[in-house]
Amino acid sequence: MRKIVFHMSVSLDGYMEGPGHDISWHRVDDELHQYMNDTLREAGGFLSGRVLYELMADFWPTADQDPEASPVMVEFAGIWRDMPKIVYSRTLRDADVGWNTTVVREVVPDEVRALKARPGGELVLSGARIAEAFLGYGLVDEFRVYVHPVLVGRGTPMFPETSSLTGLRLLESRTFGTGVVLLRYEVRGTAPRGSG
Repeated sequence: MRKIVFHMSVSLDGYMEGPGHDISWHRVDDELHQYMNDTLREAGGFLSGRVLYELMADFWPTADQDPEASPVMVEFAGIWRDMPKIVYSRTLRDADVGWNTTVVREVVPDEVRALKARPGGELVLSGARIAEAFLGYGLVDEFRVYVHPVLVGRGTPMFPETSSLTGLRLLESRTFGTGVVLLRYEVRGTAPRGSG
């Protein structure tokens, strides 16, 4: 069964984005972008919410047509366009999306488990609200977190408050030249807080 991997960049103080969806503080250079390309190219699909999908769809479908685009950006534009994508949204219609994208109205755990049971690469989960739903249902198998060396101060936190405790096991850590640190964790289990 393939895994669902929560794949996210975060500030040291725990924010996925600053106010107004600001991600200008991300420290992504060619080394980190190439690593992400190499990882994401092997995925079986991208899972996201509407906000993240619209941000991505506003830029990546034609990013490789910009003469100023770096080779890693050109490469990722192709990866993003070609990858099967599921967008969880109650407001988008299928007519509003493109680029190998399907709209699903809500997270239904049995449907997600059936998706995981299909052959293919891991499913990459990104986005604040959709991640909260997946985490709430215990559907995340692994975290791939890119910690950026910056304090944002406020914005969208990476994790919602919860009454449960989730055990993790470190699979990998890696430091990139920009000071970004990758932390990969496997989910070991979730239990109510204070249960042991």
